[in-house]
Amino acid sequence: MLGFNRWHLLRMVAAILCAAGFAWLALVYLIPAPPAKITVATSLQGDHYQVLGTRYQGILSGSSVELELRPTEGAKENLRLLNDPSSGVQAAFMQGGLSNSRLSPDLLSLGRIDYQIFWLFYPKGETITDLTQLKGKRIALGPTDSGDRAVCEKILAAAGVNYDNTTLLYVPSKDAAKALDDGTVDAVFLNLPIDSPILQSLLASPQYRLMSFSEAEALTRIFPYLVRLLLPRGAIDLDRKIPATDIDLVSTTNVVLVRKDVHPTVIDVLARAIVEAHSRPGLFQKVGDFPTQTDPEFTIAQSARDFYKNGPSVLNQYLPFWMTSYAQRVLAVLVAAIAIVLPLFNYTPKLYLWFIRERVRRLYRRLRLVDKELMMELSPSAAQAVQIEIDSIARAAAVVPMRNSELFFGLITHIDRTRTQLGQRSPVETNRSAGNPSGLEPRREAAAVSGR
Repeated sequence: MLGFNRWHLLRMVAAILCAAGFAWLALVYLIPAPPAKITVATSLQGDHYQVLGTRYQGILSGSSVELELRPTEGAKENLRLLNDPSSGVQAAFMQGGLSNSRLSPDLLSLGRIDYQIFWLFYPKGETITDLTQLKGKRIALGPTDSGDRAVCEKILAAAGVNYDNTTLLYVPSKDAAKALDDGTVDAVFLNLPIDSPILQSLLASPQYRLMSFSEAEALTRIFPYLVRLLLPRGAIDLDRKIPATDIDLVSTTNVVLVRKDVHPTVIDVLARAIVEAHSRPGLFQKVGDFPTQTDPEFTIAQSARDFYKNGPSVLNQYLPFWMTSYAQRVLAVLVAAIAIVLPLFNYTPKLYLWFIRERVRRLYRRLRLVDKELMMELSPSAAQAVQIEIDSIARAAAVVPMRNSELFFGLITHIDRTRTQLGQRSPVETNRSAGNPSGLEPRREAAAVSGR
């Protein structure tokens, strides 16, 4: 026989199962189950990032994922937490201008989500059209540890306004109007969303003026993370013509950042919330402006870009979140198993043919040994042994599949030739080699003939 039997088939199946098992273990280790809770760093209660986080919670309330919001002092603290692997924070809100991929190589962006506009108010009695006019004044900025203040300081520094020639103070947003009325400050920098009641009150009040940034275009060239926006005349209140003229504004953009080692499902979940929360039009944005598929400071997570471009996957459309995750893992295992098993099936016919050829070569080697013996004088017992060996080789050759007929017929031809050579030996040797080592049968046959 060729040695290919049920035991070999069993071993092959066992090898395939072991390969699939190793693939499963590797995927379990390399692609762990998605977390049931996502911790997002936001801001102080009532601030913009905290409001956004609460909105995301509502969007994801039915997704079997708990979105935990961690209050912070602002973007600077969010950045520190996200850069600390032991903080437990997987994602955070931040604004442009605080860091980038070079300074924070372990972070990925999920795209820019909205504008963070810098509103500069001052009392009506003055006229400020240039940032350099703020030198020597008292300017209220955001909290010391906030991203708003850090970016405002960079903008003022570009115009030569710094701590050496100007007083930079902190005044809470809710006290901005009072500080201007009391003369405690000469100008106030605010970072508030357009629907903020505090901002709406300041815009509607005739006691305060909103500065138009004449250097807005220059600032966007100096700081690539800034954008120039136009607040058209009457955009706030068309009837009362608020504002009375077009206002040039500068703004940065807010971004959701995640760690590079975050589970891919976390990115998909947050991308879904971002699209639903920020894709609608607004005063400064059109449909589709946010979320962005590019980021001037950080590398965009590829899965987030794909989600924004193509929408949710087929599995996300038809399966609940928890089931989608497991379905993706099962598909990953199947793909890995196919990648391992398919080459085995491709090489199995070649391996099988090689095995047959190798077995036939062994039979040929046995036949060559028989041929060598036939070249010598054989005793009756040796002739019988040769005949037995030829019969054994013939039986082994009979199992060669007919699709390999060139091997089969070549071997049979050689066997027949060897048998013929054995039959051409002396009658006694031939007779004995046929299983009659004593030669008695031919003598009896001859005596019977002579008696007749």
